[in-house]
Amino acid sequence: MPARTQAYAAIVLAGGAGQRFGGPAKPMAPVAGTPMLARVLGAVADADPLIVVGPAGLPAPPDTVFVHERPAGGGPAAATAAGLAELPADAGFVALLAADLPLLTRAAVDRLRRATTDAYDGAVYVDDGGQRQWLCGLWRVTALRAARSALPEKLTGTPLRRLLAPLRVAEVTAPGHEPPPWWDCDTEADRRRAEELANVEPADGAGPAG
Repeated sequence: MPARTQAYAAIVLAGGAGQRFGGPAKPMAPVAGTPMLARVLGAVADADPLIVVGPAGLPAPPDTVFVHERPAGGGPAAATAAGLAELPADAGFVALLAADLPLLTRAAVDRLRRATTDAYDGAVYVDDGGQRQWLCGLWRVTALRAARSALPEKLTGTPLRRLLAPLRVAEVTAPGHEPPPWWDCDTEADRRRAEELANVEPADGAGPAG
C-alpha cells in the first residue's frame, strides 16, 4: 500500500487548448489569489519527478520536467503517454492530474495513495454523480505502461478513458466537509464556483494547497 513517505511521481497535464476558458493560459487563472497550476503543483510538492506536460514557460519549481505531446494538441491520452515516457524505469506510482484542479490538496493526494492497494492498479476520485474523474487519480506505473502498450503507437485524439478504464480502479470520495478535489475549471463559471468552495474551511484545517 502506498504510504505517506513512499516515493511517487506526478504528471500534470497543462497543455490543453482551453477553448471554453481563456485559451492555453487557463492553468494560470487564479483561484483565491493563486494560479490553478500553482495550487496543483503545491499539492504534489513531494512528488519526484514532477512532470508538467505543457509550455516550458509556465511557472513551476526549478526541478520540474517539461514535455510536450507529439503532435501538440493530441489530447489527454497522448499527453499522458508523453509524461509517462519521462518516468524512470523503476518508478512505482504516479499521480495523473489536470492543471485546473484548484481545490486539490496534499491530503486529497494522500487519500489516493492509501487507496491504491494490491487489489488495484490505481485510484481516482468520483464526483457527486459517481462519475470517475480520470485526471484526478494515482496509478501504478507498471499498469499504466501496460495499458499504453496495448494501444496504437499514435494516441492523437484517443479518449483518456480508453487508456485507463481497463485498469482495476479504486473509487475514492472526498469527505463532505472538504472542497471537492476533483473540481475542474472548464469555464469561468467553474472558476467562480471554485473561488466560493476554496473559502470553505475544512474541519481539519487543511485548506487547498497554494
